[in-house]
Order: sequence, then structure tokens, then C-alpha cells
Amino acid sequence: MAKHILTVDDEAGIRRLVQLNLQRVGYRVSSAQDGVEGLRMMEADPPDVVILDITMPNMDGIEMLRRLRSDPARKHVRVIMLTARSRDQDVFESERSGADFYLTKPFSPQGLLNAVDEVLRAGERREEATECAPEPVG
Repeated sequence: MAKHILTVDDEAGIRRLVQLNLQRVGYRVSSAQDGVEGLRMMEADPPDVVILDITMPNMDGIEMLRRLRSDPARKHVRVIMLTARSRDQDVFESERSGADFYLTKPFSPQGLLNAVDEVLRAGERREEATECAPEPVG
């Protein structure tokens, strides 16, 4: 089954560009226009990866990311920040909040695909390590 990617961005053109590039290589893509809608969509159809803008109305990307990371049922979801904000402070805040990858706009389609592939591989390696870990004796 195709991996599911949720893109959350208030710009319809960015959502469409991301969707087209990811669908072209076989991913299943859905989209939301802000963090509130993104969280609601995740409950109905959990994604493998979220591509998340920082600056959005209603709930920004950092707040959505923090909510994801504090929810035991969703904290495993891989998150790529895709934003025009490139200040060190924004990168640091995203990493501190739990982002797996940081990509700035404008972006290349290949850069986006590489980021998605990288976070999916990292997630698979982490799952394999967890499955292979010995059970505590006790």
C-alpha cells in the first residue's frame, strides 16, 4: 500500500505542487490549509509523513508539531517542515519541537522527494531497532 503524506500549508499553490510531485512517484497525498484542519484529518486518516508550513492562520506549524509530539498515538509520525522561514531561530525551534527535517521554500521537487524518502527510511530504521531490542528482565 502506498505511503500516505499529509501536506499542511495555507497556500493552495504549494499544496497542489507538493501533491503533484508526490503522487507522480506513487505516494497517496491529502492536504489541509492549517494546523486545526490537519489534526482533524489525521484522526480520520493517519499519515506516515506530515509536510508542514510554519506560518498559517488558526494554528501554526510549530503548535501543530508540538501537539503531535505530545500525543502518544501520533508522536511517531515523521514531520518535514516546508517553509519560507529560514532564520536559525526558526530551524532551531522546529528541531526542538520535534521536526525530522527542515526544507525551505522555494524548494526543488527532487529535494522534496529526497526529504520524504529520508524521513521514511529513518522511521523504518527506528521501528526495526525497537522490534529487535531485548525485553527488559525483571
